[in-house]
Amino acid sequence: MKSLKQQGFSEENIMCGALDVGLLNERLRERNIIAARATGVRTIEELLEAPLESVTYTAEDLGIVAGMTGREAILRMM
Repeated sequence: MKSLKQQGFSEENIMCGALDVGLLNERLRERNIIAARATGVRTIEELLEAPLESVTYTAEDLGIVAGMTGREAILRMM
């Protein structure tokens, strides 16, 4: 099975509210960045359990959607 990088994706991220998903979608879309943002988290465990607030268009193409947990998103990125 090919990795995401072998499939042409540049990087994968799950991050706190500091991630600017709008910028990634609008100005960096050609980079095919898979990213998701959760807000109100302080620890890795909270990030994994929190519902995602927003995701990039490329993440949506993989079935990663707002509302799913960070853990679910990570599993889809693997």
